[in-house]
Amino acid sequence: MSRKFIFGLIIVVGIFVFTKMVIPGAVIDKKKNSELFKQVGLFSDTLAIIQTDYVDEVKPKDLIYGALKGMLASLDPHSQFMDPDTYNELKVDTEGKFGGLGIEITIKDGLLTVVTPIEDTPAWKAGLKAKDRIVKINNELTRDMTLTDAVKKLRGKVGEPVDITVLRESEKKLLEFKILRGVIKIEDIKAAKILEDGIGYIRLVEFRENTSLDLDKTLQNLTKQGMNAMILDLRNNPGGLLAAAVDVAGKFIERGKIIVSTKGHKSSQNAEFISRSPKPIIDLPMVILINEGSASGSEIVAGALKDYRRAIILGNKSFGKGSVQTVVPLGDGSALRLTTSKYFTPLNNEIHGKGVIPDIVVEETKEELLAKEDGQVKPQDIFEEIVEKKEKTPKEKEGKTLDYKADNQLARAVDVLKAIKIYKEIKK
Repeated sequence: MSRKFIFGLIIVVGIFVFTKMVIPGAVIDKKKNSELFKQVGLFSDTLAIIQTDYVDEVKPKDLIYGALKGMLASLDPHSQFMDPDTYNELKVDTEGKFGGLGIEITIKDGLLTVVTPIEDTPAWKAGLKAKDRIVKINNELTRDMTLTDAVKKLRGKVGEPVDITVLRESEKKLLEFKILRGVIKIEDIKAAKILEDGIGYIRLVEFRENTSLDLDKTLQNLTKQGMNAMILDLRNNPGGLLAAAVDVAGKFIERGKIIVSTKGHKSSQNAEFISRSPKPIIDLPMVILINEGSASGSEIVAGALKDYRRAIILGNKSFGKGSVQTVVPLGDGSALRLTTSKYFTPLNNEIHGKGVIPDIVVEETKEELLAKEDGQVKPQDIFEEIVEKKEKTPKEKEGKTLDYKADNQLARAVDVLKAIKIYKEIKK
């Protein structure tokens, strides 16, 4: 037998063994299986030609790793093949502290995009905004850069600067930022107070392990202060732990109701998450604030309370990040991060790519509304223009106390709750 045939046979057998190991008990459709092996022949032919004809000798492991990276990257921005080093970094990142900027990022429309800057982090203070397109990191173009590579470049030693160039489509501008990395410490509840007339305000910036307990204490304190209506501010909240988001939504929905469901290719990937709070608050008038930086867990909470007509959703359409990734370790220390399901609201509305639509659309500022009416920059054109265009770095925001009357969306939320209370009095 020729070397080419043997090499191809090894690849086919290897994939068969891999399938049986990674997906034990999986039922493989015979028609799909036949089509798969036809394409595997093409794959093995290509590998064999590279092995025999390529100008330099290439290790089989490098070829297979490269192929796997391309395969996973072709699926969606969140699926990826992680070599052992990358997988180990992922495990370290979830266990310890690191120097970073404080932004949640994703790939959207083929471009590296800020989901949201987290409040009081270096990125927030520098002026980055949700939906900013990151086109350069340390003077390197991000075109075709993977999400993992971008995260590696953004993270590093505390105190070291990172140069970032972003396209802000609403302003049709390229903006340059020099941001010093810091240790990212996040308090899940950033503000909690009575604004006026018994209207309570809670700003929740991320869903973490202790969020449910922290929210319980906050609600008790505000109730003691006479809270009779409530605003839950989820603007620029990138999400976090699914269980925490489900717990938060369940505090305001009757016990036993579906908060969110996941649906995937296999029945085992389908799940329903139910409200389990023993004493939910179901009569308190509520407004939830969302914007383009509200993603994932924020969209689960807003979507559930909207579907059950438990709260009025006010602001801008949310980001639309509602997919679930599962990490599958492989035998050599590498791993797959694979999108296995998507989130759906109680009324079966898909979150991913669509977001949550507010009941009442209110722009954050009049300037934002005018910018949107003025048109958008085409993202695909930006890399052809970036070399020539530069803008000055905006000044860092000054820290200031909450002035809710100067916040257009928050002020409108207060008006809505006042109107609800007036209407109830009229009905009495």
